Formats: sequence, structure tokens, C-alpha cells
Amino acid sequence: MKKTFESTQTAVRTPLKLAAAAAAALLILSGCAVGPNYTRPSAVSQMPAQFKEAPAGWKSATPNDAALKGDWWTMYGDPVLNSLESQVEINNQNVAQYAQKYLQAVALVAQSDAALYPSITAGASGSRGRTAGVTKNTISFQGNFSWEPDLWGKLRRARTADEASAEASAADLANARLSAQASLAEDYFTLRVLDRRIAVYGETIKVYQKNVETLRNQYESGQIAKSDLTSAEQSLYSAEASRDALKSSRAQYEHAIAVLIGKAPAEFTLLPQDTALPSVPAIPAAIPSTLLERRPDIASAERAVAAANEKIGIAIAGYYPDITLSGSGGWSGGHFSQLISADHLLWSLGASAAQTIFDAGSTRAKVAQARAAYEQSVTAYRQTVLEAFQTTEDALSSQASLASQVANTRKSLSAATETASILMNRYKAGMIDYTNVSSSEATRLSSEQSLLSLQSQELVNSVELIKALGGGWKGLDPSHKTVNP
Repeated sequence: MKKTFESTQTAVRTPLKLAAAAAAALLILSGCAVGPNYTRPSAVSQMPAQFKEAPAGWKSATPNDAALKGDWWTMYGDPVLNSLESQVEINNQNVAQYAQKYLQAVALVAQSDAALYPSITAGASGSRGRTAGVTKNTISFQGNFSWEPDLWGKLRRARTADEASAEASAADLANARLSAQASLAEDYFTLRVLDRRIAVYGETIKVYQKNVETLRNQYESGQIAKSDLTSAEQSLYSAEASRDALKSSRAQYEHAIAVLIGKAPAEFTLLPQDTALPSVPAIPAAIPSTLLERRPDIASAERAVAAANEKIGIAIAGYYPDITLSGSGGWSGGHFSQLISADHLLWSLGASAAQTIFDAGSTRAKVAQARAAYEQSVTAYRQTVLEAFQTTEDALSSQASLASQVANTRKSLSAATETASILMNRYKAGMIDYTNVSSSEATRLSSEQSLLSLQSQELVNSVELIKALGGGWKGLDPSHKTVNP
């Protein structure tokens, strides 16, 4: 029994030594990888030192990718907005789709990893049969392995390409999340301002109704002309129509918010608030180069370039032979006691190589296609960067313009309010007719609505600027100065 066991060990060692020697030689060869190594392309021909529309007083900050993970909406100090934003990542269905795409990409990387290693299978079989009057048992155990050594780097480049694609998918997920969060904030601020505008119309309508009632009594007693009464009624009905239109718009924004947090509109109600509108927060300074680190859409585009670069190497590997090592080993016998005997040991080792001799230029075309796809991804990356610069410059320009418009409209409203008060007093004194009062009230109401509309635009633009700069600034060095937009 001891002799049988030793002979079995010797028999097993022989194929294993041969396989180990072959594998070691191929591993040494597998250090080489054909195709270009990746270098991140330049984003633009010349990176600007600062934004053209940046307000005076900004100091260059150096945020990084980790800084954009902050809950930027908390800068507005609105508890309701904070509560709504917390539901976006959990319930928003667009974000959920990108999350699943990312998980698919991660799984694909794991598959690429597995391709670098041998495939090993094992099996057992047993049978009993009778031939020529002899009953015979056959029992066998066998294992098989197959391995494609990555001599030319094709598998490693495929793994690197899949990893870059997974990173791009992660950036797409971050971008989808940021877009949903920004859309929610914009819709919420617009709705909040609509509540204020509806409330202003409500207060104005009460005054108009009282005026109409007073003027109707005066007309019926012959104290005023009918034109005074109809002018007051015109102002009342016009205000009521405008309020109804705003209520319809508010309902649509409420429905949009419901969908953003993953609810059906019928399940969600956002009650009007009497609190003051949020203030536009201070926006930390930034320089153009930081967009390359902060914006997830730029990160996604750059990772797509990296993946396309690896695919060039994969295509070039088509010029080289595919080599596969295979082997099998096991025992076969009529009884279990025979399975550890060297006489019943079965094994085989093999290697195969396949090289395309003639493909009518197919491989060359695939390489050309991969290079063209790489160049396309580079131009897409650069276009993404340019558009990022544009959206940031646009938001900065609007920021300054809206701040000036709000300030001037406040002055206009103050003047219109004072004018309306003076004309009302003159009307009560019998010095003018009600047409003048009605006109001044319309002007005052228009100024107040314009101010609220501009405040809405200012809040929405501040969200657009935050989005353009890549998100929040949690973890930013507090020594960096900020300025009020």
C-alpha cells in the first residue's frame, strides 16, 4: 500500500512540475503589453487663470474631489429643503437607475479580473454495465483547467478599460445625483416664491374688493362716475386671474418635486410657508482648473478617454497569437480502492496557439476604429470642459446682473408704493379720479411681483452656480475667503 501511494505521488508530481514550469515561463513573457499607455489629454489649449465673469474680491481656492460631497443645500438654511433633499438619493428613480448601472460596471470589472486566472472544473462519474457476460463498474474523478496567458496585455487592458468605465459610471451616478438635487432646489425655491406672489395677490385682491364695494356704494349714491367703478373692477378681476395662473404653476412645481423624491403627485403636498425667503448664500471662490477635479461630468468624460485608450491596445493585440494552456487529471477504475493507484491515474497537458494569417485587413481596421474612437472621446472630453466653463461664466454673469436688478427693483417698489399712497390720499381729497389711483396701484403691484420674480431667479441661479462649480464645499479650507454674490 505504501509503495502504491509513493508511486502515485511521483506520477502526480510529474505533470504538475511540467505545468508549473510552463506557467512560470509564460508569466515572465506576460509582462509585456502592446498598445499605448494612457496619459490624460489636455482639457483646453490654454487653461484660463480665472473666470472672466468672476466678481472682484474672489480669492483662488483649491477644492478637490472630496470637497464636492457636501450637503450644499444646507447653506440656504431651510429645514424643509433639507428634508426633501435627503429623499433624493434614496427615492429618486433616475438616480436609482444610475446606481444600478454602476453596480453593473463593478460586476464587469470582477468578470475581467476573473479572466486573468485559470478556469478549473471538476467532475465525477460512475456507471455499471454488462458486456459479454461480464458485469463491470467504472468510477472516475477528473479535473480540468484552461488558462489563456495574457502575453500581449489584452486581458489586462480589458480589465483596465472596464475599471475606467466603472469609474465613469460612478461619476455619472454623482452627476445624476447632483442634477436631481439641483433640480429639486430650483423647483422648491420657485415654488416658495410663487407662494409669496400668490399671497401678495391675495392681499391686493382684498384691498381691491374693498375698493370696489366702496366705489359701488358711491356710484349708486351718485357721488362718482361709473368709470371709477369699472376701473376698480378691472383691477380686481385682473388680479384674480393672475393669482389663478400662479396657483396653476405652483401645482406643477409641486408635482415636479414629488417625482424628484420618488413619489406620485397624489401622495405629496407641500403647504405654503409664511417664513421669509432664503438668502442667497456666499459662494466660495474657485479657479477654472478646479472644475477638472470637482465636476462629475468632466470626470466621466475623462474616464471614457482612458477606457478608449485601452481599447487601442486590445485591438493591436489582434496581431498576435492567442495561446491557451489546458490540462486534465484524475483517476478511473472499477472500485473506489483503485482510485489512489498510480496505474489508474489519468492526466494530460496541452497547449494551443492560434494566429490569424489572413483577415483582409480586419485587424488593421479594428485598430483604426479604436484610434478614431479614442480621438472622438478626447474631443468629447474637451467639449465637456468648454461647456463647463460656459455654464460657470453664465452663472457668474447672471449672479452680478440679478443682484443689481434686485437692488434697483427694490428702489422701484419703494417709489411705486409711495406714489400709490400719495395718489390715494389725493383721490380721497377729491383732487383726482380713481383711474389715477388704479394705475398707480397696478404699477406698485407690478413692481412687487417683479421683485419676487427676480428673487426667484437669483435663488435658482445660485443653485446653477453651485452645480456649475461641481457641488458643495464641505471640507474646504476655512481660510479661503468667500463673497456674497
